[in-house]
Amino acid sequence: MDSERDRRAAVEEARAEDAGKRPPRRLTRAEQKARTRALLLDATARTFARKGFAGSSVEEIAESAGYSVGAVYSNFGSKEEMFVELIRARASDQLDRSNLIMGAVDVSVEERMRTLGGLLERATEGDREFALLQVEFWLYAVRNPQTMDTFAEAMREPQDRLVKSMEQGLARINRQGAVDAERLATIVLALFHGMVRQRLLDPETVPFDLLGQAVRWMFAGVAATTPAPERQEDPGGQGGRGDQEHQEHQEHQGDQDDQEGQGETE
Repeated sequence: MDSERDRRAAVEEARAEDAGKRPPRRLTRAEQKARTRALLLDATARTFARKGFAGSSVEEIAESAGYSVGAVYSNFGSKEEMFVELIRARASDQLDRSNLIMGAVDVSVEERMRTLGGLLERATEGDREFALLQVEFWLYAVRNPQTMDTFAEAMREPQDRLVKSMEQGLARINRQGAVDAERLATIVLALFHGMVRQRLLDPETVPFDLLGQAVRWMFAGVAATTPAPERQEDPGGQGGRGDQEHQEHQEHQGDQDDQEGQGETE
């Protein structure tokens, strides 16, 4: 599947060649197909941002990209498929960038919270039009079962990436395997999408750091209500890392103000 970063790189390269800023590069058949898809998806994003999902047509997308309608259908089955691919690629790339921070062992709790806040900020401020398009498409998909199934299937890839991040989070509080990381990932996705919509509606009620706080409260609840797995002997002497990070996590919580402490208890 297409990567958002690869798509943008292909679009920038094509534009540079068209503008004469870079000599044309001889492409393989696979590279040419990838560039065509990238340019079509770029035109899809621009057309949808301007006219919305319902108001856009395949003909307009093809014209914007400089291709024929036949070229669109030789790469994508429908405009629904094009939009699903846009969402999947963006979600996967956002999670990849976040997982680099969330999975690092030498990153503070504050930095992890800022990373989650950055996701919320980019979704509602950096690309507000696309966030609104996602809401529009979600309403369309739940009313069209075939599109809903395609959408759900495409979003399983970024959700799987989030599961890995949840597994890393559980390991940091010494609760790996104690709860289902896939269920935690579902909860975090629901929190994220709900907060995006609430912030679009009423920004003052959803500060950017709220997502990070909510996820921290979730893991605090897991640590408080779930027994740690039995500790096994570690010949390499590395077995204490999870306990150490759990202790640091608990110490950090103890430094929070009374309001946050009440939220964690709840």
